[in-house]
Amino acid sequence: MPRIDADLKLDFKDVLLRPKRSSLKSRAEVDLERTFTFRNSKQTYSGIPIIVANMDTVGTFEMAVVMSQHSMFTAIHKHYTLDDWKLFAANHPECLQHVAVSSGSGKNDLEKMSSILEAVPQVKFICLDVANGYSEHFVEFVKLVRAKFPEHTIMVGLVGPSPDGEAEKSFAMGWGAGGSVCTTRTKTGVGYPQLSAVIECADSAHGLKGHIISDGGCTCPGDVAKAFGAGADFVMLGGMFSGHTECAGEVIERNGQKLKLFYGMSSETAMKKHSGGVAEYRASEGKTVEVPYKGDVENTILDILGGLRSTCTYVGAAKLKELSRRATFIRVTQQHNTVFS
Repeated sequence: MPRIDADLKLDFKDVLLRPKRSSLKSRAEVDLERTFTFRNSKQTYSGIPIIVANMDTVGTFEMAVVMSQHSMFTAIHKHYTLDDWKLFAANHPECLQHVAVSSGSGKNDLEKMSSILEAVPQVKFICLDVANGYSEHFVEFVKLVRAKFPEHTIMVGLVGPSPDGEAEKSFAMGWGAGGSVCTTRTKTGVGYPQLSAVIECADSAHGLKGHIISDGGCTCPGDVAKAFGAGADFVMLGGMFSGHTECAGEVIERNGQKLKLFYGMSSETAMKKHSGGVAEYRASEGKTVEVPYKGDVENTILDILGGLRSTCTYVGAAKLKELSRRATFIRVTQQHNTVFS
């Protein structure tokens, strides 16, 4: 019999963070770096816990070079070849601690990922990314990869809150199907409001000494702050990093405006590019958009980090680590003044 969960679930747009007493004199005092020791691999990682999504338009080597300069992380998309990885590792060894190799869950995916990790042993992170992280096939695949690479940290997803908390025992990507170029909610009716997804996934994960990535749903630096406030250990961004020089693809000029292409990895564009088209048994669950060209990603990085520091000063958190403990969300009917929007 169908079941209705009547509990209210919230998205980033439904809340604001309440300002609180603060002893901080300047935004410059805020420490955004975190240090994590991961439960399964026993690895320790230090950096600013923002991840560029493993989409082939944004999760590029060029993006990783800039991100690593800020101690930020990039999940490299899975369509680079072994030779591409070797060249990147030779030219930018300083970046390798801040990147992950991405893979699907097929036999060929495993073979390719294994060859990359063998050729570039400095890379210690693996990103295993499928649409439904609860599928039995994927769970078995994760176990296989864990057995093969016991000293690597594995990010798995995508997952929403689960009744048994099983998925959150790993380093999991909490996801509500709300990405900027994701159409899963409208195509399938499946999803979960991102703020509630993060709060519930984090509650399960932290109780099991796991970690959570908030993936999707952020439209501005304030949303990134809300994700951290909700308990996310890392925040993964795709759309907010789209349209930059470091993104894949040429700059398009149309009617005097410069644009760059950005699309979901389940879009018709992505499936035509990498799989020869949309299989007859499935539907596209992503959109393709032309994003205004934004220039170098450096300015966007500084905007996000500056906003995050401001959030911490408003709520009295001297460190990003303290933000979730200092955060109180208030429900609102409007996010901002729209007179000049």
